Amino acid sequence: MNKPTNIDVLIAGQGAAAFSAGLYSVRYQMKTAVVGGLFGGETAIGGLIENYPGQPDIDGFDLMMKFKEQVENLGTEIVSSDLKFVKNNINGGFDCILENGTVYETTSVILAMGRERRKLGLNNEEEWMGKGVSYCSTCDAPLYRGKESVAVVGGGNAAVEGAILLSKYAKTVYLIYRGDKLFRPEPMLLEILYATKNVKILLETNITGLLGDENKGLMGVQLDRDFKKRDSITLDGLFVEAGADPRLDIPNQLELAINDKTGEVHVDKHQRTSRIGIYAAGDLTDGSELKQTITAASQGAVAALSAYQNVLKQQVKY
Repeated sequence: MNKPTNIDVLIAGQGAAAFSAGLYSVRYQMKTAVVGGLFGGETAIGGLIENYPGQPDIDGFDLMMKFKEQVENLGTEIVSSDLKFVKNNINGGFDCILENGTVYETTSVILAMGRERRKLGLNNEEEWMGKGVSYCSTCDAPLYRGKESVAVVGGGNAAVEGAILLSKYAKTVYLIYRGDKLFRPEPMLLEILYATKNVKILLETNITGLLGDENKGLMGVQLDRDFKKRDSITLDGLFVEAGADPRLDIPNQLELAINDKTGEVHVDKHQRTSRIGIYAAGDLTDGSELKQTITAASQGAVAALSAYQNVLKQQVKY
């Protein structure tokens, strides 16, 4: 094991919650490291953001770059490697090991790893990523300019937003949802969706298989019910927007309390988890039903204060 670097707080993640926690942590004069293999979290792939105060409209990726630059300019260490393992050490703090082998010895840990996009679990799904299968409408929609048909799977805001966006590029967009009606998306989004003429909505429908070959990738999907007297549709692209699940590998490793109803890490109003010295913020937690950049950022700030108070109490000497 590599020789550990001694710090006050390690922040796992590179999204709004993590960068906000990093900003506040370094302003509390704590030795801080922000670690994570994926930059920007959900915000970075969320496309245009119009509801972040002070930024009437800004691309999510650009907003996260501003977060990161602000944290970097204060001297915070940012490492592009995921947190792999956390264990208690003899000093009363934690040893944190990253995927790249880097080791930190820290008093407090803030978990802000967000969520993992859900997959359909079908044959060839992962093999055809980038060959017709995508998990980010915002990222890949322009690649389908002028294409005949694409499909979006899901029934939430992300799926509806994806269908609306793709309608500007592809000639026909199918929105496929297993439920009997779209009830989760915002009313304004549904109004736009229903007014978009080249979007066809397939309710109470599931995709049971991906059609294509090794060289061309995705060419269509198999359905569990007929559409226009056929149980399959030809596609140039498939966008899976079926939600996301909290990344629980580290929380489960630490045996943190998990909310039975939501499957999220349980936190109190101070972003404290069930273990002293471990805090969590953002979409990983049950701290708020509103999963937005602004709530993630605010939770990161609160977590940093709690981590700072823990450092003062523990007074771990390295």
